[in-house]
Amino acid sequence: MTGNTSHHRQMPAGRTTTARLLRLVPSLAGAGNGPGSGSGSRSPFGPGRRFRSLPGWRSIRGRVAVVLAVPTCLLLSLTGLGVADRAADWAAARDTVDQVGLLVQAQDLVRELQRERGLTNGLLGGAGKYRDDVDAQRVRTDDVLAEVEAVLHEQSSDHTTAATTALEDALTPLDSLGTTRDEVDAGSADRARTLAFYTTAVTALIDGGSAHTPAGDRRVTDGIQALQALARATEAVALERGSLNGVFAAGRFRTGEYLDFTEIRATRVAALDQYAELATPGQEAALDAAFDTAAARRATAYEKRAEGGAWGSPRSSEAESGGGSALSVDPSAWWNTMTTLVDDLHGAQRKVGDDVRAHAADAGSTATRQLGGFLALGALILAVATALAVLAARSITRPLSALADQADAVARNRLPAAVRRIQEAGPDDADEPVAPRTKEDAEVPGSAREITRLAAALRNVERTAVGLAGEQAVLRRNTTESLASLGRRNQALLGRQLGLITTLESQELDPDALAELFELDHLATRMRRNAESLLVLAGAENPPRSWPGTVTMSEVVQSAVAEVEQYQRVEVPDLEQSRVRGHAVAELSHLLAELVENALVFSPPTRPVEIYGWRDAGEYCLAIVDHGIGMSDEQLARANARLSGRESFLITPAGAAARAGGTLGHYVVGRLAARLGAHVELRRSQGPGTTAYVALPTAIVQRPDQQPAASAPAPG
Repeated sequence: MTGNTSHHRQMPAGRTTTARLLRLVPSLAGAGNGPGSGSGSRSPFGPGRRFRSLPGWRSIRGRVAVVLAVPTCLLLSLTGLGVADRAADWAAARDTVDQVGLLVQAQDLVRELQRERGLTNGLLGGAGKYRDDVDAQRVRTDDVLAEVEAVLHEQSSDHTTAATTALEDALTPLDSLGTTRDEVDAGSADRARTLAFYTTAVTALIDGGSAHTPAGDRRVTDGIQALQALARATEAVALERGSLNGVFAAGRFRTGEYLDFTEIRATRVAALDQYAELATPGQEAALDAAFDTAAARRATAYEKRAEGGAWGSPRSSEAESGGGSALSVDPSAWWNTMTTLVDDLHGAQRKVGDDVRAHAADAGSTATRQLGGFLALGALILAVATALAVLAARSITRPLSALADQADAVARNRLPAAVRRIQEAGPDDADEPVAPRTKEDAEVPGSAREITRLAAALRNVERTAVGLAGEQAVLRRNTTESLASLGRRNQALLGRQLGLITTLESQELDPDALAELFELDHLATRMRRNAESLLVLAGAENPPRSWPGTVTMSEVVQSAVAEVEQYQRVEVPDLEQSRVRGHAVAELSHLLAELVENALVFSPPTRPVEIYGWRDAGEYCLAIVDHGIGMSDEQLARANARLSGRESFLITPAGAAARAGGTLGHYVVGRLAARLGAHVELRRSQGPGTTAYVALPTAIVQRPDQQPAASAPAPG
């Protein structure tokens, strides 16, 4: 059971007319009398199509936002560059503060290693009185080393930098510190090799602190480089302390020790010269104060005595190769003097470190303030752009929204009301014109000149639409009334024709002629059903045929089968008996005839169409089963929409009226089912084909055991 499956949504007559008229608005608005109004002219909005893919371009708010977004994004980009630059300065300042603190902490470890180196060198030179001092110094060295490792672990877990990584690598030589100490305690350590081990460890720590100099403020960069130069100078002084401590303990220079002494002094002079180039006047003053002490002057005197001892021998070549005269210098006095000088130099280092950290903190504070300023500027730009976009969009969208509300009120209320009034008016009632809105009613306050012109254009469209709505409603009403009148005339003529055929049948004795009369009677009966279908589609409420009392369901089914062409193919295998009230007999028979004929048309001519009937609770159900090719899900959905009455035959979109002619039976069944209060639905059969289910309410059927009020003749 199938047919043309075009789908037309049913709408109220006034609403549909309104929808059609509103579709005319683009044509009305696009029409013009001047040049360029022809079909070949280019639309003034054509170039804007390329922007339709932009987000928000389909709304005025979106377009205003897009227009303002371009300069706003440029300004925000410039602001972002400033923010990134200030953020980099702030990060560099923070890293500098951390690095300087780490450098100072590392210099404390360097100082302790330098002391341990000097005391160990003296012990290996033969000064056994340093034994207790060496043990105590080892404890202090281990404590400071543990503190440095703890600080490195904390900073690496929070924020790993190149400085922390370099310093961690610089601690690697200290892995052999325990082994070196064991060799010293066992007496198997070589003094030169032990001195080289400590020097390597100290140099690694100093170089690790200078491995990375953060970029940023020039004062901070110079301060860090000055701090590193001062650290190398202090290391040279400390190395000289340890080296001569062993020389003075041994009483003379050994092979190569004098050359090491001169190299150490040259390294110190070079480091101090570099420091003088980088240090500020205050930092130079701190270094001058360290060298302008009694301990520094005594240290200078001891150095001169060491030089004299190396060159006092008449065989100066021996001094170069490691010989020289005996040196009578108390190693303890030398050690204490140089320790005081080294401590003063470490104090100068702390002074430089404090200055660098103070400069870095100032740079960080300045970068923070500038960063906050750039962020505030970006927020201000964004806020101003947003405010401008909102104000500009509101100035346009508010009047347009008011016009849209007015147009929507016309589409939803005024036009449907006008159409409904015209449709409900009788044929003799005078059509009252629908007054359009006045200029005061359509005025949009605070609108621009373009919006005012748009409002005037909408008023013109409304007037035109109201007039067209009235014409369409009158035309539809006249068409419906003409169809109904034509259907009643055909019905009356066919009734007379059937009566005449019945009279002829009763008088005819020839079997062949009688068979032809029967065929003519059947054809006239089908024509009468088509006339009644026309009345149903036209909306005629009162059917001309009605029976008093009740009629059996078998008789109703027989009446329906008698009105189809191939009635010989219809079978009724199982039909539970029931009785149908007389006022519903004609419409129910008509409904079943339409469904049976549809099943016969769309099923193979060799296969039967079966009718089943049964009672289900209070309802009575009928099933018309065919064995055709069936219907798709989309076709079933469209057909059931027509059968449920949600579509109207008289309300079809343009181009669909021709396709609707193939499914007139569905529209007729939908109208009849609505009148009877029945439910009709098409479903797939268990095998091939389609089944039409009809559920009849208790208001029109009764059980066969109930005594009818009066017996009615079988419909024919």
